[in-house]
Amino acid sequence: MSDIIDMSAEGIEQLSLKQYTEQAYLNYSMYVILDRALPFIGDGLKPVQRRIVYAMSELGLKASAKYKKSARTVGDVIGKFHPHGDSSVYEAMVIMAQDFSYRYPLIDGQGNWGSSDDPKSFAAMRYTESRLTRYSEILLNELGQGTVEWVPNFDGTMDEPSFLPARAPSVLLNGTTGIAVGMATDIPPHNLTEVVNATLHVIDNPKASVSELFEFLPGPDYPTAAEIITSRRELLDIYTSGRGSIKCRAIYAIEQGEIVVTELPHQVSGAKILEQIAAQMQAKKLPMVADLRDESDHENPTRLVIVPRSNRIDFEGLMAHLFATTDLEKSYRVNMNMIGINGRPGVKSLNEILSEWVEFRIDTTTRRLRYRLEKVLHRLHLLDGLLIAFLNLDEVIHIIRTEEDPKQELMARFGLSEVQTDYILDTRLRQLARLEEMKLRSEQSDLEKERDDLQATLDSPRRLKTLVKKELTELRDEFGDERRSPLVERSEAKAYSEVELMSTEPVTVVMSEKGWIRAAKGHDVDAVGLSYKSGDQFRFAVKGKSNQMVIILDSTGRTYSLPAHTLPSARGQGEPVTGKINPPSGADFISGMMGAGDDLYLMYSDAGYGFVTNLDELISKNKAGKSVLSLPAGGRVKPPVKVGATENAYVVAVSNEGRMLVFPLADLPVMARGKGNKMLGIPSARVKDRFEYLVGAQVMRPHEVLVLHAGKRHLSLKFSEMEHYIGERGRRGHKLPRGLQKVDRIEVEGGSDE
Repeated sequence: MSDIIDMSAEGIEQLSLKQYTEQAYLNYSMYVILDRALPFIGDGLKPVQRRIVYAMSELGLKASAKYKKSARTVGDVIGKFHPHGDSSVYEAMVIMAQDFSYRYPLIDGQGNWGSSDDPKSFAAMRYTESRLTRYSEILLNELGQGTVEWVPNFDGTMDEPSFLPARAPSVLLNGTTGIAVGMATDIPPHNLTEVVNATLHVIDNPKASVSELFEFLPGPDYPTAAEIITSRRELLDIYTSGRGSIKCRAIYAIEQGEIVVTELPHQVSGAKILEQIAAQMQAKKLPMVADLRDESDHENPTRLVIVPRSNRIDFEGLMAHLFATTDLEKSYRVNMNMIGINGRPGVKSLNEILSEWVEFRIDTTTRRLRYRLEKVLHRLHLLDGLLIAFLNLDEVIHIIRTEEDPKQELMARFGLSEVQTDYILDTRLRQLARLEEMKLRSEQSDLEKERDDLQATLDSPRRLKTLVKKELTELRDEFGDERRSPLVERSEAKAYSEVELMSTEPVTVVMSEKGWIRAAKGHDVDAVGLSYKSGDQFRFAVKGKSNQMVIILDSTGRTYSLPAHTLPSARGQGEPVTGKINPPSGADFISGMMGAGDDLYLMYSDAGYGFVTNLDELISKNKAGKSVLSLPAGGRVKPPVKVGATENAYVVAVSNEGRMLVFPLADLPVMARGKGNKMLGIPSARVKDRFEYLVGAQVMRPHEVLVLHAGKRHLSLKFSEMEHYIGERGRRGHKLPRGLQKVDRIEVEGGSDE
């Protein structure tokens, strides 16, 4: 069975539902693409925009005219050219009048036409008044000069232009957005001066590449002065492919310890920005911000003030976070989809757009010149006849008075054409009498000169291009302005992590013998005197900040990391740390560490081996921890020692046999993990049998004092008194004085520089 069945008896043509719906949807989609959503490359306008501009010009609403109610324009548009809803037409009209929406507004509005904070807050069309701007002359000036094709309007009662004779590539100047069926368009606005310069280059170099044009047109130019932070390479890729994404970032300054935002990205509301920041403050995700103010007024359209909690705040870091989490930085999609001069939609590169527009402009200029040439030739023809009549005025008057058909007689007597004869007969006698031959000859001479000039231009492609370039240059000089959106390459904005957003309060993390952990606010905490469970007691405490990680070292040489802000309060007795980490069976917790990621620690075992590492190397995301310190046979883990400054630092190592060795810290390797290098030369057999081992080690500087504790006795040694014990790393060291050969622990106390 065929898709179409002609039932001639009833005169009905039948279609299958499949074929009908396909055809209907295709027709609808083509209508939306061509007659609603996509701009034409020639004048850069969608049909509704073109009809609004044309209707206003027909109403005489030029830039020099008085304003008229917008409802008058909307009525003309929907009544004559665009049979759609008045609200959709008025909204399209409003956007063309908003200087924060259009780079070069086409409509000059009086009244409430919306604000950048709320573009939809415009008054109803019965309240606002409007007229065209001077910029609209670029689109309309040549309209009545034979430059465009005219088509019937929707009801066939009048004609309307199918496009406007634009004198500049308006499709790039104001840009546009639109959603059709199966395709969309997002063309950013550009600077008129830059676009014209690029177009002039295309006229001289028709095969110019995108990279050449990029030197004249380096990027979009939005109505606001926010920075375009997309890199040159990405912008070049966008203009080459016709697709991509452009990032814009607000501009701010630091004034008296406050952050003042003075420029926002295109179509971004200042009120919305403040709402986004306030929402983060309420969610306690911006502890470094104390207050927000909107100081925008008539003189300063955008002035948003962000008040930090103190001057110690990292302003750049805070703004990077706000750029990443609010509309202070915004991305704009680019999709250079438009209807070409062949009537087909397509995504075009920059050189294709300008090349096609130059072709359109040359064709439009040719039409204008031909139209003018026809007018000049027609006028010259009439002047020829008028001069004949003037020179034979008495005879012409006699023929008109006496002959029954003066028209035919005049044509036969003087060899005039019908057009010339009609013109003579239509001319009033007194006007003809007043005509002077010199004036007619002068007009004839001027027109002949213009005719020759027009014909020469039409016959010479080179002269035609020169004329187009001259007109573009004049247009640039009249309407061109400075770039508003600076092109600046910036690093990618990064939001604060959860840890970075935590308040940096001082905390003391306390661990008990049986592995119960808690965190107390402040550093002046009596950790030993806290309440412990029955049979449990204090093991160690470590001081740091609430936004840092606490690193726990166990007896197997493994480290575990826990965020300090996740630990239970010290008001209770804490929680078992084994609920947060999974240490090996039988492992004990030796010590804890907190600080900055680049803080250095001496990791060592009592077998006499050690190395230096930083805190970042000890952090583990795994519950099972990270193996850091390898233990020789019989060796045990010792609490790490914070190194501090490495310059002019020495390691002091003391064994249970009373041997002490002092050597430069620089002799120890900086490692991420391992056994380390030998510090004090204890024979491995003695370590294995636990006859001799390291009691402790400390890092000391020349201005500090070493204190040795042996039971109730102690000995303080200045660095200058320790010369006898200084030696090479790995040596056996020297015996301490009698009575101090059973050292319990060693400490380093601050002293004064000698």
